[in-house]
Amino acid sequence: MNRVFATERVHGNRRDWYNLRGMLPYLWEFRGRAALAIGCLVLAKTANVGVPLILKDIVDAFQNPSRQMLVLPVSLLLAYGALKLSASLFNELRDVVFARVRYRAMRRLSTRVLEHLHRLSLRYHLERQSGAVSRDLERGTRSVSTIMNYLVFSVLPVLVEFSLVAIIMLSHYALSFALVTFGTVAVYFAFTFAITEWRMEYRHRMNRLDSQANTQAFDSLLNYETVKYFGNERLELSRYDDTLAEWEEMAVASQTSMSVLNFGQGAIIAVGVTIIMAFASHGVVSGTMSIGDLVLVNALMLQLFIPLGFLGIVYRQIKYALADMDLIFKLLDRKPEIQDRPEAPSLALREGGIRFEHVDFHYQPERQILHDLDFSIEPGQTLAVVGHSGAGKSTLSRLLFRFYDVSAGRILIDGQDVREVSQESLRAAIGIVPQDTVLFNDSIYYNLVYGRPDASRAEIERAAEMAHIRTFIESLPDGWDTVVGERGLKLSGGEKQRVAIARAILKQPRILVFDEATSSLDSRTEQAIQQTLSEVAENHTTLIIAHRLSTVVDADRILVMEQGRIREQGTHRVLLEGGGLYASMWELQQREGADTDER
Repeated sequence: MNRVFATERVHGNRRDWYNLRGMLPYLWEFRGRAALAIGCLVLAKTANVGVPLILKDIVDAFQNPSRQMLVLPVSLLLAYGALKLSASLFNELRDVVFARVRYRAMRRLSTRVLEHLHRLSLRYHLERQSGAVSRDLERGTRSVSTIMNYLVFSVLPVLVEFSLVAIIMLSHYALSFALVTFGTVAVYFAFTFAITEWRMEYRHRMNRLDSQANTQAFDSLLNYETVKYFGNERLELSRYDDTLAEWEEMAVASQTSMSVLNFGQGAIIAVGVTIIMAFASHGVVSGTMSIGDLVLVNALMLQLFIPLGFLGIVYRQIKYALADMDLIFKLLDRKPEIQDRPEAPSLALREGGIRFEHVDFHYQPERQILHDLDFSIEPGQTLAVVGHSGAGKSTLSRLLFRFYDVSAGRILIDGQDVREVSQESLRAAIGIVPQDTVLFNDSIYYNLVYGRPDASRAEIERAAEMAHIRTFIESLPDGWDTVVGERGLKLSGGEKQRVAIARAILKQPRILVFDEATSSLDSRTEQAIQQTLSEVAENHTTLIIAHRLSTVVDADRILVMEQGRIREQGTHRVLLEGGGLYASMWELQQREGADTDER
């Protein structure tokens, strides 16, 4: 067990150094400012250490009065005040100069993480927990500012001050003073590092539990209606509270061990200062040191050990911040599953013909989804794919958009393998109306213009009119500025799908995909939208994925899928005359429709 813990600690230390190196690019942008801030820091500490030296001269001047008594102390007092003022001035200048550096670093890292999250594959986003990612992102980006803040405002000042004090001790006093000072600092650091490393496990477990609790709370609110449907408020609260109870135990253990650490640090400092003062007092009694020297040594020790005591807290906070930062850098280290080839060209779109060539696909190797799919969609043709749930229909659109790569075979657009062209150009050529339309928690106008951000107001209004939603939008109290709520929950399913249709129209792609595009619409609206979709699909290469067979009767060709294989294909009439799977599905749906009308 000890060996495992030691191995994990070594690995953790390597990760800490790796993460600290990862911060350097964010500092490099403002390297001039960072250098100026460090310069201000050195000047502030030089002035700070100069204060006890002036204080020694003042005490010695009063101890040995002379005729120049009035002149000398006044000049020393003025120098004392000037050093105090200089220390304060340079400290504030350091803060002002460095502010831009650390806040820009936070901004850059936050943007980089979000960019990376968008680059990660659909598989990652289907498996991730939104609440945990949100909390990790917040803590991780904040940790960059925390570490920079502590390094420049706490660690470096102590190191500079310690160096200046060491020079004074070694040049003015017996070696024993320096040895006791350095020995105390060494013991202090050894004790602090050892105990803090032991305590870090509590912090890691607190982080995991905190993210878990946040995920549970986030999911329960996201699924608010489901919680209410089943009356499971107490169940959600119980899960949340149980996780927080574990977090509470870790937090209490962490606080208790921190008190032990604080007491140990205080004891080490107290012993060191007592020994130093004993040496200094003996020097005064023996006549080898003046009272001013005693005051100087005492002031230097206080000046050194007070921030050193705070440095113990800083070290702990830096370790905690490194633990938080590690979550972000591990995320950034995660390689996107789907990546462009080096210098991948843009898709050279000409007519928009699509070819699925002997395509196999699986999400997990043990469960294959598609088996040897081989079909083409000619330019300007409309191909419909139908089948029961789980047949693999929606997987086709995900492969066409290259959210996943095929397991075998290839997908071609105008003869170009989609794996050989840039993802950006590929997706720019395809418009989709998905089955489950998720909208941004923003205005209807924003959600519509998302299809083509540079579109004019007239184009947006025309797209809305074609999707039969303009009248509805303009009837709302806030019109186009109506906020749709999180995931578009303030709109009905049919209204959301019409927004998605308008968005696809606005994009003006060469290839269109309708994935159950009218599944949430009533029969009357569906008929109107079907006419619109037919108009939109004219002269476009169109893939329609449908469950309702009534929506695909006019397709140029229909593929019937079952368990990831193509069972039948042909026009609506040919498939009905064939009396196979399609014909039985049509008969069943017609019977269900008649039953619904009777009710």
